[in-house]
Amino acid sequence: MREIYGAIARRLRDEESFAGATLIATRGAKASAVGTSLVVGADGSFAGDIGAGCHEGRIVERALAMLGESRTAPVRLCFELDDELLAGTGCGASLDVVVWRPQRDFEETAQAIAAGERDVTFDLEGATIVVARRPRLLVVGATALAAELTALAQRADYVVTVVDPRPPFATRERHPGADELLLAWPDDSVAVARAQEAGAIVIVSHDVKLDLPALRTALASFAAYVGILGNRRVQAARRAALRAEGYEQAQIGRIRGPAGLDLGGVTDGETAVSILAEMLAVQRERSGEPLSRSDGPIHPSTSSG
Repeated sequence: MREIYGAIARRLRDEESFAGATLIATRGAKASAVGTSLVVGADGSFAGDIGAGCHEGRIVERALAMLGESRTAPVRLCFELDDELLAGTGCGASLDVVVWRPQRDFEETAQAIAAGERDVTFDLEGATIVVARRPRLLVVGATALAAELTALAQRADYVVTVVDPRPPFATRERHPGADELLLAWPDDSVAVARAQEAGAIVIVSHDVKLDLPALRTALASFAAYVGILGNRRVQAARRAALRAEGYEQAQIGRIRGPAGLDLGGVTDGETAVSILAEMLAVQRERSGEPLSRSDGPIHPSTSSG
């Protein structure tokens, strides 16, 4: 979503001719988040995806028609996402989409959404769109696994801070994608501040000198997810050390270790996938079980708008 708002801001700044289409309400199964948008250029090229399936082409056509008409008044479109050939086989969602021509005064709002540093609210055709800030992930240990996890988490819209006090590890060459790279101990003041902002903390240092101060910092935070790498023997040792320091079982019980879902991963990339999957499940209060074994809702929200 954010890259599209970045594209909107750039096109407004460059005074390009384009139209946007924004999802403002959903009912039933949730195909995409409210606020999801696409942009259509005057040459017919477009970027983004609202999740309207076979109706996506109609949205692009309407945007092109608006550009051809030099029209600025928004148009509201409503879609029923059902299969036209075999009734009852679609997802059953209803979508309300607004096709519109963003004006120059929207550039600052679009830039703020793209940056993701704060919640952003704007009104569109009677609907109030709220785009939440990017969630934050703190990774302790500037390892190869940390680099893989950073890349994946950013694809899931996380702001990622990697912290490690070891100069050979915490380098931009090793971690070019991190939003922030801290050459610090995990219990230093800046790292503690980042932990307080984080929704998830993952400890992949695999070194007791880092693991224990990182766990202390994590348990003093409000992070929904606290995960730590290591086999079961390592996990038992870390928990025993915390108990010896006076931590209660309820506190220690917040720790998820070995971090990740049981996917059978071996490589750093596979392990990162399993950790991110568990993070998402915990933060969204889902079971992490296969959807094929569940009869509950697939998406966390069934209606909006």
